[in-house]
Amino acid sequence: MKKSIRKVLSGILLTTVAAFNIFAVTGCDKRQELIIYNWGEYIAEDSIEKFEAAYPQYKVVYRTFETNETMYPNLDNTYDVIIPSEYMVCRLINEERIQPIDMTMLPNVQKYMDPMFNSFRYAEDVNLSNDVMDYAVPYLYCTVGLVYDANKIDIPEGTTDPEVIWGVLFDEANAGQIGMYDSMRESIGVALNYLGYSINTMDEAELQEAEELLISQKANLNPSYGVDNLKDKMASGELAASVAWSGDHIVMLERIEELGNDNIDLRFVLPEGSNWSVDMMCIPSNAQNYQGAHDFINFMYEPDIAAANCEFVGYSTPNTAAKAMLDPEVSENIYYYPTAEIFDTLQVYFTSSVIEDRYTKIWNTVKASA
Repeated sequence: MKKSIRKVLSGILLTTVAAFNIFAVTGCDKRQELIIYNWGEYIAEDSIEKFEAAYPQYKVVYRTFETNETMYPNLDNTYDVIIPSEYMVCRLINEERIQPIDMTMLPNVQKYMDPMFNSFRYAEDVNLSNDVMDYAVPYLYCTVGLVYDANKIDIPEGTTDPEVIWGVLFDEANAGQIGMYDSMRESIGVALNYLGYSINTMDEAELQEAEELLISQKANLNPSYGVDNLKDKMASGELAASVAWSGDHIVMLERIEELGNDNIDLRFVLPEGSNWSVDMMCIPSNAQNYQGAHDFINFMYEPDIAAANCEFVGYSTPNTAAKAMLDPEVSENIYYYPTAEIFDTLQVYFTSSVIEDRYTKIWNTVKASA
C-alpha cells in the first residue's frame, strides 16, 4: 500500500548491502538465500542489516515493487516473503499463490500483534475473510485521505463529507495542482467515494460514472500521477492537494521541514467511506526458504524493529509494543490510528476475478484517454 517512502533508500541499495558484506567478500558465503519482495523503500534503512546480524545463516536479497498490480505478474519468480495489501492477499489465497503461516514459529507476532486485526472483515466472502489471518501477518497499515495545503485549499474544519473533501481533486479551479495515485483501486476508489458509492461497487451505472469522472479529471485538471513523486511535489509546493495514504502525510511533513518551506500548511483529512488498508507479510507457495521466511516475519515483530520501520516509513504499526514507543502526537492521531468508530466508517477493497477485470478495464480506459 503504495508506499515507497525515502529516496535515499532503494531496493538496489539493500540488495547491495546484503550481497557485499563480509561473508560475500570472503568468497565463501555459505548462507541461505532469503528473498524478500516488498514495496519500494518500505523498511528502515538498517533493518536488513540487523536481521542478518541476528540470523547470520541468511543472506537477504531485497527486491521491490510499486503497486500490488505491478507485483502480481512477477509472482512466478521465487520469493520467500512478499508484502501485498489485504485485498491482494485475498486474491492470492483464492489462487493458492500463498501458503498458510505457522503461528507457532512466530512468538513475537503472538505476543505483540494488536488482536483487532483478527476481527476485521477483509473480504466480501466471510469464509475467505476468516482465512486471511491464517495466511498473512500485518506489517503496516494506513488510511486513504486527502493531503492539502491549507494556504491554497479551503476545507471546512471537521468535515468528513467525501463530496467536499474529494471535490478538491475534481474542481477545475485546481487544474495543474493536484495529484492522483497511479494505482487502480485507489484512484477509482476516490472517484466512487466522491460520488457517494461503495469503493467495491459492481453496479455498472456507478462504475461508468466513476470512469467518466476520472476521464474528465484527466482532460481538464491535468493531474500528476505517481506515488513517490507526489510526496516531493507536495513538499515543494508544486501541488496544492493530492490523494495520500496517511503515512505519506508524515513523510511530507518531514520533507517540508527539511526544505524549510514554512509557507506550506499541510494537512490531512479522512473522508467517511474511504479506504483503510493493511500490508501483510505472506509466504508464497513456491517459497524456497520456509524457515527463513518465518524467522524474518518474527524479527519484523521485535518491538524496536517494528517501531523503527513504523517511524521510518510513516505508516501505522499493528505491533502494540512498538506503538507504545511512538510520540503521542502520532500514536494518538485518529487519522493514523483510527478509533473503532472511525474504522466502522471505512472500507477495505474487496477482490475477485470479476472485480479485478472490471476495474482494470476502467483504469486502462482512463490512462489511455486523451
